[in-house]
Amino acid sequence: MTDGTGRAGRRVENAVAWTIKNLDAVVAMGAALVIGLMEIFDHHLGPGVGSGATLLVLGALVYGNLAERRHRMADIREATLGAQRAIEDLVMVKSLSGDDLERALDRARQTTQGWVFKGGTGTYLRAVTLPVCVQQARIHRRPLSMKIDIVNPADERACAAYARFRQTFAHRLEFLPPDPWSVDRARKESFATVLAVCWYRQRLDTLEAGVYLSSGVPTLRFDLSDSCLIITQDDPRRANLLVERDRPLYDYYVTELHQSREQAATVDLRNAEPLSEEPTVDEAHRLFESIGLPLPTAFSDRDVGEIIDKALHAENPYRR
Repeated sequence: MTDGTGRAGRRVENAVAWTIKNLDAVVAMGAALVIGLMEIFDHHLGPGVGSGATLLVLGALVYGNLAERRHRMADIREATLGAQRAIEDLVMVKSLSGDDLERALDRARQTTQGWVFKGGTGTYLRAVTLPVCVQQARIHRRPLSMKIDIVNPADERACAAYARFRQTFAHRLEFLPPDPWSVDRARKESFATVLAVCWYRQRLDTLEAGVYLSSGVPTLRFDLSDSCLIITQDDPRRANLLVERDRPLYDYYVTELHQSREQAATVDLRNAEPLSEEPTVDEAHRLFESIGLPLPTAFSDRDVGEIIDKALHAENPYRR
């Protein structure tokens, strides 16, 4: 009995809700029905009643059309906002070239407390990004976290593949580098980046640094700061890309770069041997031994000295 009463109550509620939702149509039909019955059963109606009823019905229909139009306009506004958001997401990437790139990188370095890099051997990183970020952290007395993913210098095949890639596109540059890319150069550049990270880490207590060595060959460079992601190539004439932090693509690459590090070999820097202001060849050997990345036996003292020079006195490769 209770179930029957409940079902009846729900039917009444549904009927009332339908009537309210379609009130304009109900009024129009009701008015038309009443006037129609009066004209059929009562012959004493005035001649203006029928036309008045018609106007009443038309008025109700107009009201209904206006209400429907309001709902339609609301739907259009909602669809427009959705389209606007979609367009904004499509333009989430900005193109950078020339001085715009350097300005964007400089802005990112000034305010960040974290930096993630993934690229080839990190030449620009140790020449500009690493020292500037450390300097800003020291000036503002803030912590700095850096995660650096580069080609593994102990993997000769990876270094050879990276050197071939750089040689392939070297002819497109406006100037040919005095030191052409080779397996030895790729290895020295990567070793130099590792040494530079260790050297700066020992001079800034608030620097939390991680070095990751990949066997894959990257064709792009990723510099991710607290404010943006900047994607560059080795050819300075080509367009580079900037993605602001509040864009979905930024978050996508945070995850992508994290997964890349998960698949790379991690260098344990905790037991790194100390380095003097101007490290010696012996200090460099001891450092790489202590972090489990010994220098090749084929490297002469001159080769090791070159690594030290590249680490601490690197020049901006894109300075004109």
